[in-house]
Amino acid sequence: MDIGICVATKIDEVGVVAHAENLGYSHCWAADSQMLWSDCYAYLALAAQQTRHIKLGTGVSIVGTRIAPVTAHSIATINRLAPGRTFLGVGTGHTAQRLLGQRPVKLKAYAEYLRVVRALLQGEEVEYTDHGITRPIRWDMPDWGFIDVEHPVEIYVSGFGPKAQALAGQYGDGVVVSIPPNPGAMTKAMANVRAGAEAAGRKLPKTFYSSSLAMVVVVDKPAELASERVINECGPFVMSAVHYIYDKVRDSGGEPPPILRKMWKEYTALVEQVPPERRHMRVHQGHCTYLVPEEARFVTPELIRSNCVAGTADEVLEQIRTLDGAGLHQLMLIPSLQSQFSVLENFSQKVMKRL
Repeated sequence: MDIGICVATKIDEVGVVAHAENLGYSHCWAADSQMLWSDCYAYLALAAQQTRHIKLGTGVSIVGTRIAPVTAHSIATINRLAPGRTFLGVGTGHTAQRLLGQRPVKLKAYAEYLRVVRALLQGEEVEYTDHGITRPIRWDMPDWGFIDVEHPVEIYVSGFGPKAQALAGQYGDGVVVSIPPNPGAMTKAMANVRAGAEAAGRKLPKTFYSSSLAMVVVVDKPAELASERVINECGPFVMSAVHYIYDKVRDSGGEPPPILRKMWKEYTALVEQVPPERRHMRVHQGHCTYLVPEEARFVTPELIRSNCVAGTADEVLEQIRTLDGAGLHQLMLIPSLQSQFSVLENFSQKVMKRL
């Protein structure tokens, strides 16, 4: 299995990508969220200049904040700097859209976006609609070296639900998920991908690639899962899942998953101290970057194990091998910003060398 990293794109800390490359990580996914981090394409341009082998791409580029030709143009520009090792992760933009007070892009618009981006990255002319006007578009000077669409840019479609995962089967070279660390979730995701490919009359290529956003927690003893070190390392990722569920429950009703029910009343009371018109900014505070101090009490060993690949080195190895057997090709680690160097080093030494 490949092990990649997903980074909070802090423009002056791009050196972590070269460090990850030296440690043997296979991919760097640069996160795209305009109200949180630096620009992902500027980050990738710097990373391309500082690395030689690691694959570089977006983790993931957001449909709602850039029109399709702009996204295709941006990643094709990076491909000029890192030909043959550039990829494009694309998603509907849960956090990027929520921080604007908006919902993620609808699936119909997502599918149309993927259609246009895929055609452009293949160097084709494509019908494109903007503000109700549909016209054919194509690259005007592809041979002049401004962009690179000669070297393939693989498109990895992000999907957390069955319909979005089906779009990966229809348009993608791979799928990006964020699943609990159990093989059943991976099996279901790939079944959705295959259903989408079949519905589109497409034969899924043998090279189709699956990636899952994750945090890996390696401890010497199980009791360490309650330690301050572990909570600070994985807490931002663990709480991002809680933030996601909060939005889902608020929008659609229903109950949170059983594992969150004991803390749900206390958590919602904390968040809902903020007035409704400003709450969208509070919910995602610290997203996958740092742990909001008053949320630390919710990061329990039980919640860590349900969201992370966690345990001793032997236990982590077994979990990774089980996910590999279920069809997962890559885990992408997303440690907190302050701990990213130490987490990548620790995992490389204790686990990667044994894979």
